Amino acid sequence: MQTTFTETQLRDPEIQRSNEILRSCVHCGFCTATCPTYQVLGDELDSPRGRIYLIKDMLENERKPDEKTVKHIDRCLSCLACMTTCPSGVHYMHLVDHARAYIEKNYDRPWHEKALRWALANILPYPTRFRVALLLAKIGKPFAPLIPDARLKAMLEMAPKTIPPVSRNDDPQSFAPLAPRKKRVALMTGCAQKALNTDINDATIRLLTRLGCEVVVAQGAGCCGALTHHMGKVDESHGSAAANIKAWAREMDGAGLDAIVINTSGCGTTVKDYGHMFRNEPLAADAARVSAIAKDVSEVLIDLIDEESVAGARTQHGGVKVAYHAACSLQHGQKIKTHPKALLKAAGFEVVEPADSHLCCGSAGTYNLMQPEISKQLKARKVRTLEAKQPDIIAAGNIGCMMQIGSGTEVPIVHTVELLDWATGGPKPSAIKTS
Repeated sequence: MQTTFTETQLRDPEIQRSNEILRSCVHCGFCTATCPTYQVLGDELDSPRGRIYLIKDMLENERKPDEKTVKHIDRCLSCLACMTTCPSGVHYMHLVDHARAYIEKNYDRPWHEKALRWALANILPYPTRFRVALLLAKIGKPFAPLIPDARLKAMLEMAPKTIPPVSRNDDPQSFAPLAPRKKRVALMTGCAQKALNTDINDATIRLLTRLGCEVVVAQGAGCCGALTHHMGKVDESHGSAAANIKAWAREMDGAGLDAIVINTSGCGTTVKDYGHMFRNEPLAADAARVSAIAKDVSEVLIDLIDEESVAGARTQHGGVKVAYHAACSLQHGQKIKTHPKALLKAAGFEVVEPADSHLCCGSAGTYNLMQPEISKQLKARKVRTLEAKQPDIIAAGNIGCMMQIGSGTEVPIVHTVELLDWATGGPKPSAIKTS
């Protein structure tokens, strides 16, 4: 794609990067075949190719974003299926991130949209605040059908049936390995996950220590910044990311780390991009170091789980059918497709995949709250394809997907690590116990 940025514009590193991405696009349209919003809406401007044209025009002309451009950029899930499909290697993620930051800086949203985005940015990344919000939403949930605003209704409907008590495992501390030490790793405990489902971090800690890892929850680490990053709120997202970089760099420079383990794939995609996010900032070197050792939990487990560790699992779990949902941030953002399935199969589970497993479930961070109508259509399709496999359990590697899919099916849904923890001697996941 030909671009016409001026030399002055190209002195801006963000414009320079977007120019590189735009010039790599050849207009082929392969991305439209796997774009969920294009499939649902059928509008070229709701495809990656269409959005690329809108972004190019907006950035080249340095124009104030108009309502039409903002609408179509807002509708993007950032599922990154287009990046898996693209034969030219267009790095759409960096381009749309830049566009969102530009829009946030230059577009005056209606007051009610500003209020919603402010609330999401100032509640979800803070576990205590989020717990209070969930409690209020749970109280208001019976009145959801009476709420005219679809987004507010979606927020009420999001409230889980039960809000788990705080897990003290999420506090800064170190967990000693229960077998000869193989690795020292930092666990990213996250933010929303600590309020929505404490079983995931608990299972991860049990599993990693059982397999010979010292697990550290670093002082000062918290939200990865993904939520505000995808809203274009650069100062907020970089503030969260900087706190993590400093916390993990201290551990790396102290007793050392073999990996930073992340069990929420949406967070993992962002942490692995810290090197890019901070490339022109004072924290560049530490950010690059952090990104280099950031690993999805499945990447670490694939090196730790062997025949001996799952010896008794095949008999115990043989015949339990698990439908594996591939989170977009894992399969498209991090290009991890086989590890979770291989681990579940090694543990004795029968693993099946739904049709069109490359398509998004509609969660996409806060997308299900800000674009509820599109999100519901994607959820219905994903649930339908998963239930068609008649599974006993659904497994996923991202809390957002788990909440989204779980709200549309009676089939119990658990994190992959919960099943692997169970298979190697841990407790049966509570979601299965109560189903």
